[in-house]
Amino acid sequence: MPDLAVPPTPPVPLDALLARADLGLRRIAGPADPAVVVHWAHTSEMADPYPYLLGGELLLSAGVHVPDGAGTGYFDAYVSRIVAAGGAALGFGVAPVHDTVPGALVEACEMHGLPLVEVPPRTTFSAVARALWQLMAQARTAELRRVTEAQQSLATAAARPDPVPSVLQQLARRLGGRAVLYGPEGTPIAGAGPEPGEEVRTALAKLAEVVRPPSPGHPRTPSPEGPRPPSPGHTRASSPGHRVGSGPDAPAGSPGDLHADLAARPSSASDTVAGVRLVAHALGNGEGFVLGTAAPQRDAGGHTIASVAAVLLSLLTGERHSGSGAGRSSALVRLLLGAAPAEVAPLLGGDRWRVVHGRPDGRAAPDPVAASALGAALGSSLVDVASEVVRVLVPDGRAVERVPGWTLGLSAAAAPRDWPAADTQAARALARARATRAPLLRHGDRPTALTDLVPPAEADAHARALLTPIEQSPALVDTLRTWLSLHGSWDRTAVALDVHRNTVRQRIARCAALLDADLDDPDVRMELWFALRRT
Repeated sequence: MPDLAVPPTPPVPLDALLARADLGLRRIAGPADPAVVVHWAHTSEMADPYPYLLGGELLLSAGVHVPDGAGTGYFDAYVSRIVAAGGAALGFGVAPVHDTVPGALVEACEMHGLPLVEVPPRTTFSAVARALWQLMAQARTAELRRVTEAQQSLATAAARPDPVPSVLQQLARRLGGRAVLYGPEGTPIAGAGPEPGEEVRTALAKLAEVVRPPSPGHPRTPSPEGPRPPSPGHTRASSPGHRVGSGPDAPAGSPGDLHADLAARPSSASDTVAGVRLVAHALGNGEGFVLGTAAPQRDAGGHTIASVAAVLLSLLTGERHSGSGAGRSSALVRLLLGAAPAEVAPLLGGDRWRVVHGRPDGRAAPDPVAASALGAALGSSLVDVASEVVRVLVPDGRAVERVPGWTLGLSAAAAPRDWPAADTQAARALARARATRAPLLRHGDRPTALTDLVPPAEADAHARALLTPIEQSPALVDTLRTWLSLHGSWDRTAVALDVHRNTVRQRIARCAALLDADLDDPDVRMELWFALRRT
């Protein structure tokens, strides 16, 4: 059977049409398979409708074409031609030509496995067609809503501190299957969703190799068996200017029988293994990353959702350019060879820059992918992961706003010779932001405080010594910090910590005893607050 030329609307299950009480349709022959779908309705009284069918139709007929005395042979030939044309089902209208559905027609439909639907006299064929289009419109609306919601959730996931795992988790949930990101070496580096069987997992990894282009430093290793010969009708692959076959509804090939024109480097490929739909997308960043999905569902909506995820992952795993890559590379080489920062700054695209220090909320240390995502959110690819802090160099004039999931400190604009001082400003702004639990603080938001004048090493040593008696009790430290930040309010502290106000009183009394300090003294409170901000 040839590929079906389906319309740009989703098909409707035949059972959904039969469930319409206003139509009164009744299945009287053929399989009761919930997987049977109808793409459109077509009315014909031709004895041989084959030349006029495209496939996927609910063919409607009142039996005008049936000659007097027609027997088993006539109906067998009629039904076989409908099946050969790819018809989804046959609707037979009772009256005015026939009082009942011919028994030979029922037998022929049973034999050929074609669903036969009885259309009662009160239901016109136009009403059946109209109901089908209504169901298709509802399905299209639901599909658009599903795709829109998935796009929004994927975009939200891409803005999280751990964007790649979050995007994969959203994609796996939306597809109801497994999503895997393969690295340039071909090994899976992140995944989400239920683990498939070994056969599916192996097939998906092989499919990823079909679309993975060689990346700098990670050339594709050719198979020891060499390229496999073309096998039309199997793995589908597509790329600009080269189309072996594509589309979410394109028929898949036999398990394990993969083919793609490696020279053309297809951007996507698909296959079906053990009843699971496999799709691989080469990410468009030129780095050799591949997104692979394994899901039971096979529809246009799922294809669109996976394509959106592939675009987001391309941005997250690739390099974001604030200037030309050649310019940054040249700047790095000149610095390594002894050039002054002021000489190479113009190669980066500007003379004045700001330093941003960022720390992810609720995580011990950022990973390189999360750091790259922060740089992308701030519009700069000049990112450095230093211990627990990410440093980003942002051109002056580019707005720096809060980033969900991160606490940020921003320096003043500085020329290259002042970048070390700007780095210190950003570090202090981040420390103040974390102490006050603000998502973003800029240097210069307030005049320089006395605490900023104390050398950091000496301040840290003083803080550790002062808080040593309570440092082994996180509950006491948190309670003291919250109580001081709320100006000694028992009730507000209790609400903030979600404990009883008597518990707050007991903990503060315990802190006073261990620290041997009068917590009603404002000088003592100030010194303790200084120490707590350093921890």
